[in-house]
Amino acid sequence: MNPRLLRAFVAVAEELHFTRAAHRLYVAQQALSRDVHRLERELGAELFARTTRQVTLTADGERLLPYARRVLAAQDDLVAAVAGAARPLLVDVNSPGLVFGRILERARELAPDCELMARFESGLTGSAAEIAAGRLDVSFGRFAGLDPALRAGLDQQPVRYEPMAVLLPTGHPLAELDAVPLDALAGETVYAGAGNPKTLEWTGLARLLFEGRGIGIAPPAPLAVGAEEFERVMAKSRNPVLAVVDFPPMPGAELRPLIDPVPLSPVSLVWRKGLTHPGVDALRSAAAELAAEEGWLEKPADGWVPDVDVLVMTGRS
Repeated sequence: MNPRLLRAFVAVAEELHFTRAAHRLYVAQQALSRDVHRLERELGAELFARTTRQVTLTADGERLLPYARRVLAAQDDLVAAVAGAARPLLVDVNSPGLVFGRILERARELAPDCELMARFESGLTGSAAEIAAGRLDVSFGRFAGLDPALRAGLDQQPVRYEPMAVLLPTGHPLAELDAVPLDALAGETVYAGAGNPKTLEWTGLARLLFEGRGIGIAPPAPLAVGAEEFERVMAKSRNPVLAVVDFPPMPGAELRPLIDPVPLSPVSLVWRKGLTHPGVDALRSAAAELAAEEGWLEKPADGWVPDVDVLVMTGRS
């Protein structure tokens, strides 16, 4: 069986949308549809139920998905073994200035012969799909916020409970405070990535945090890329932005930590299950060293973390 057909199937199964799956695989939608139809003919089974409005997995498709992921992971491992274990490792550190960059730098010190290449994207949901597709090796983020089917093909190592913060437009009344009590955001509409398919885990965390506190989530907005666009959009919307305390400085905005309680963003190092590479070992060691040195996995007494995240971070889920 041609692995290309399985990659086409897995992409559609994870996106449940042929156009998005085609974009993800950098192929024409027509070619992707042909590959899926060919796989269905070879297996003698219908894998997707298609309507004009949605695509869903059939029972046969649900059964095939975990096997297809394992076959593709084995193929990727074979390619890596043939190419040599020291192939470049692609690591998504989300954004310059965050703690993930420090982990990457420490890993480079621990494994100087490895080529660890940084990529700057946003959102573990998007990165995890790239890892599953074999286009990315490692990322960071809230593992509990991923779809369980996607988590099944990934491994993770808890790294940090990162205190959360809020970016306030310059001149906002709350910007006069050194730290912002969470209840002070009642009545505000806070941007938390709503509408961005790559950051679903972050928006989900915000919903859990804001629930019952009278804090609204800002509606979807175009993604601001670059400091100038960020400043323009913030000046126009005047919406606070949910962030973390290590978020890099942005023009036209003031970063303030959140308190009472201190909300914590659970961060894990994430990679494809079964991936063996000295760069992954170095990243895991670097993350563990920094976490121990700086108490990243110690929760403050007034820290807030969703129960589902605690279970994942402690290995009980």
